[in-house]
Amino acid sequence: MDRQNVIDKASAYVSEGLLAADLARLVAHPSISQSEGKPEDLRAYLNDEMKPMLEAIGFSIGIHDNPKPGGAPLLIATRIEDESLPTVLVYGHGDVCNGEAHRWREGLHPFVLTVEGEKLYGRGTADNKIQHLINIKALETVIRSRGRLGFNAKILIEMAEETGSYGLSDFCSLHRQELAADVLIASDGPRLAADTPTMFMGSRGGYAFELLVHLRESDHHSGNFGGLLADPVIILSHAIASIVDSRGQIQIPEWRPTSLTPDIRAALKDLPPRRHDPDWGEADLTPSERVFGWNSVAVLAISSGNIQAPQNAIAGSAKAICQLRFVVGTDVHDILPALRRHLDAHGFPQVQVKPARGEPFLATRFPPDHPWVKFVANSIRASSGKEPHVLPNLAGSLPNEVFTDILNLPTVWVPHSHAECGQHGPNEHALLPIAEEGMRVMTALVLDIAENAVRLK
Repeated sequence: MDRQNVIDKASAYVSEGLLAADLARLVAHPSISQSEGKPEDLRAYLNDEMKPMLEAIGFSIGIHDNPKPGGAPLLIATRIEDESLPTVLVYGHGDVCNGEAHRWREGLHPFVLTVEGEKLYGRGTADNKIQHLINIKALETVIRSRGRLGFNAKILIEMAEETGSYGLSDFCSLHRQELAADVLIASDGPRLAADTPTMFMGSRGGYAFELLVHLRESDHHSGNFGGLLADPVIILSHAIASIVDSRGQIQIPEWRPTSLTPDIRAALKDLPPRRHDPDWGEADLTPSERVFGWNSVAVLAISSGNIQAPQNAIAGSAKAICQLRFVVGTDVHDILPALRRHLDAHGFPQVQVKPARGEPFLATRFPPDHPWVKFVANSIRASSGKEPHVLPNLAGSLPNEVFTDILNLPTVWVPHSHAECGQHGPNEHALLPIAEEGMRVMTALVLDIAENAVRLK
């Protein structure tokens, strides 16, 4: 079958409703790695969906226990056609965030795929089930059309990305030889613009931490003790306000990166900005520089008392879960020590600091002039007829350091989602036009790798 017919076949997989049918089956698995989840549902996604899908196209499958106690399972699929050919490693994660069904709008359910026009609603539709489904089906389209890939492929599916990829580093260290490859090509995160393919070669890191002010074991009457007992909520609020100012600018010197160099500024110069608040973030940076070249702090949750039924009482304690998203050049080992020094220096010794649950993602960037990066960019340019947006790193966080630092791979990410997809929140959805273009782009890339396999090795 000639090249264009293969690509047309990939496009028809979406336009004829086959992708939606497969995705509905994947979404129906409540493969939650967070508090609502059950371990058996994580393994079922690998056993019942990924294993038969990949075995049907000639991959050998191994489903492995996590090397860390209580960790989620992982799958390695391998198809070796010729040891002399290059090997591409594909990554995806089958776990999803808590469903939080009560937050979805009427008519939607997190684990029932709902199609409304160009939108596919359901938990995992954007993050990450549709993304690894597209990449697997691109491989399948070529295999079924031509009887071969023309190179070697390995696929790693983990089930704990939404909890910090717990155990992934240890697993990849143990299975380094089994996962050996020439390049990682994977999909996660959103496109910069929904109508234009995006590439990125790294990601911001993510470090979650707890701030706790615990002054006493019980609450006290706000009339009898107001003005006498310190209020932990007010103390915690002022502590947070010392970390970032009123427009979110970071006030801890060690958390302000030095890696926004002229070459990174140049790479970010002509990117279209995402939706943003003009009076938020670092004042002298462009929106693209703020999200791809700088650090940011978020308060993920804050708790004290009962907001649904507040009492006339001074709380005994207050807690916040916060997060630093950070770029290359930030010392991950000094994040909490720097915070401790800052709080002490600003009169908040009573604020306790500790890491939140889960492992931090490290920040990574891969050179945009690497031969594999150029090759993928040229392929996308030719198949889509568009100039892809090439980012130094994703604004979000991914376990990319596992592939760059442990497996020593160049990494190229081609996302099949969009920024307004609702991931991690209610009404998560994918867009059919992105899915169809993703199938065409990835199938063309598979064909291009096969046609250039000898020089790529």
